[in-house]
Parts: sequence; structure tokens; C-alpha cells
Amino acid sequence: MADSTKPTREEAEAAVRTLLRWAGDDPDREGLLDTPTRVVKAYGDWFSGYGEDPTDYLKRTFEEVEGYDEMIVLRDIEFESHCEHHMAPIIGKAHVGYLPDGKVVGISKLARVVETYARRLQVQEKMTAQIAQVIQDVLQPRGVGVVVIGAHECMTTRGVHKRGVSMITSTMLGSFREDARTRAEFLRFIEASPGR
Repeated sequence: MADSTKPTREEAEAAVRTLLRWAGDDPDREGLLDTPTRVVKAYGDWFSGYGEDPTDYLKRTFEEVEGYDEMIVLRDIEFESHCEHHMAPIIGKAHVGYLPDGKVVGISKLARVVETYARRLQVQEKMTAQIAQVIQDVLQPRGVGVVVIGAHECMTTRGVHKRGVSMITSTMLGSFREDARTRAEFLRFIEASPGR
């Protein structure tokens, strides 16, 4: 069902033209004629996570895993998001681990969960918690660990202009929070990452 409060494509393009005028340029000049259409199309891609339900990706599980019950970690999941305060890019990587309790999910589904939350306006702390919580809620593993490392363009291209700075957030649930050995094993796995 369509959201009757959602602006139309034409209204969105008109808003971009207004911003171009506000910035001091002429949206009717040749180089900017197609910019509103391009920006709206880009927004459709950047914020496509609003049209997806991350629980859908986790519902199809596999139980024929020969009793495998050790940690599963998917690391270096690259993401692109946008901060909800300035709508500036957040570029980074997420590392996701869980201890299965009888069922596992295809690893691409973990990447899709990260992507779904990343393609929304975000605060990194919130995104980290959302990823961990949905995995915990749907898979009901013995524990979940999520670490997100992001470079925030709202800080590097405006304000304090500090380049080369990244933010690290983590959420540990279940055995990842309660058992220091489990948490340490997860952190060792992500430190061993080839991207380091």
C-alpha cells in the first residue's frame, strides 16, 4: 500500500531545485537541468533500506549442520550509510558474529541485514544495536556480537574537518556480553581480518 503522506517524485525534484537555488545556483542552467532527477534517483538507492524488512532475510535457516555450534563470523562487510543529522555519508565496515543454537543462516543474509539498516538515515550506535538485535530476535542464537567501524563525512568535510578519523561501536548480546572468552574470541577473529 502506498504511503499517502510520501511526496511524489515531482515534489522531491522540486525540493532539489529549491536547494540548488538556495545554494546560489540556477537549476535551469544546462549543467543542472537533470540534477534533480539524478538526485532523487540516488536517494532512492541510498535510502532503499526503508522499503526492506531485515527480518525477512533471516527467516530461512538451515538446521542440517552436523551439530555445528561454534562461532560464525562474517567480517569486513562494507557499507555506505548517511548520518541522520547532516545527511552526509558514513562509509565503513561491519563485523557480525553469532553462536548458533541449532540453526544457521546463509552468510549473504547477514550482509543483507547490514545493508538494510545502512541504507536508512542512521546514527552509527543505533545501527550497530539494530543489526545485533534483529539477529538475536529472529535466529535466537546463544549470543551475537556486532562491531561497526565508520568514517563520518559530516565530521571530515564540515565542522571540525578531521580526516582519517573513524568511529568504532559494538553491541554484544547473550554469551558475547556474559562470557569474556566468547567476546575475546570474536574480537580475535575480526582482528585477524585481511583488511587490517
